[in-house]
Amino acid sequence: MTVVREPYGFVHADNSRLKEVYGGPSGQVFVECMRIRPDDVDSQSVILFSHPVGGGSFLPLVTALAHAGRHVIYCNPRYRGNDTALIMEKCVLDLGACIADLKTRFGYEKVILGGWSGGGSLSLFYQDQAERPTLKATPAGDEVDLTAAGLIPADAVMLLAAHISRSVTMTEWLDPSILDEDKPFERDPDLNIYDPACPNQPPYSEAFVARFRQAQIDRNRRITARVKTQLAEIRAGSDPDAERCFVTYGTMSDVRWMDPTQDPSDRKPGTCYLGDPRIVNDGPVGLGRFSTLRSWLSQWSFDESRANGLVNAANMSCPVLVINNTADLACTPSHAQRLFDAVASEDKALVHIQGADHYYVDRRDLLPQACTAVMSWLEARGF
Repeated sequence: MTVVREPYGFVHADNSRLKEVYGGPSGQVFVECMRIRPDDVDSQSVILFSHPVGGGSFLPLVTALAHAGRHVIYCNPRYRGNDTALIMEKCVLDLGACIADLKTRFGYEKVILGGWSGGGSLSLFYQDQAERPTLKATPAGDEVDLTAAGLIPADAVMLLAAHISRSVTMTEWLDPSILDEDKPFERDPDLNIYDPACPNQPPYSEAFVARFRQAQIDRNRRITARVKTQLAEIRAGSDPDAERCFVTYGTMSDVRWMDPTQDPSDRKPGTCYLGDPRIVNDGPVGLGRFSTLRSWLSQWSFDESRANGLVNAANMSCPVLVINNTADLACTPSHAQRLFDAVASEDKALVHIQGADHYYVDRRDLLPQACTAVMSWLEARGF
């Protein structure tokens, strides 16, 4: 079967006062998309993938589904490739505009959200607000009215190798040994699991893990408090729309990387999906390394971000499929199970792909199994 790729884009209105993307005139946003489909098969339904920072139109499963006869669209929100100033509420607006556009542009009647990795929590956040919109502002208090956006609910959601959310995942990866954000390399040796001198070594005790996890939440909350203080100072000044940027070191420290008994799976210990977690922890491509005040509150804050998969999943009613890759080096099994348990929909299913990694790079032979699971689930529901 021949598969064709059709890049396209569209512009939709955005009248927010604050602009946090490069280029383009004020008052509008450009959204870049890719349609991937078999050249000789029509369809009234489409699988719509998206991710807060986009860039996944060549994911193995995306291509495999098109080869299996499905129409797929990958939507890159306005923050493609750069989450420094990303606002999750605006990602929802871009995804909603994409659904409205694909219905008029291509005539699709049914839309199934494909939530891959970080796209899972975005899909849940979108569906929550599409089914019962409530938000009129970001966590920072800037106007982003989702209640007036006319968001069209998807007909189903698939969570494929998905994590809970950017905020929860960030917190579970934060290095709790950093006690002062102004002195990030002065670390508590008792909590620095990458220091050979750390007295706590794997397999970690239950007491240490509990202390480690609480210290991660505490650090996230300290950063959030600091962000709120700075934002309040700005708003009390002469330019209330001003913004500040900052660096967060230590964002890939998780007992799961070093101790395979934590959230056990088929993954390789001592590594993560970005490589050696010791290096990634402070490296330039670490999660949330560069951020703005408003962006931290929207996407990384444990308490303030509204894009929380567990909360959003409890507020939706459409069919949901959850697929867990058991050798995933990013989204470990507890993510899939917690999401599945949180979904309020009566029609929900959890499928495990034994031995599969996050991207099906190490085990491409398992890609057909994942594709079959998706196809069977869709066909059983008439999509």
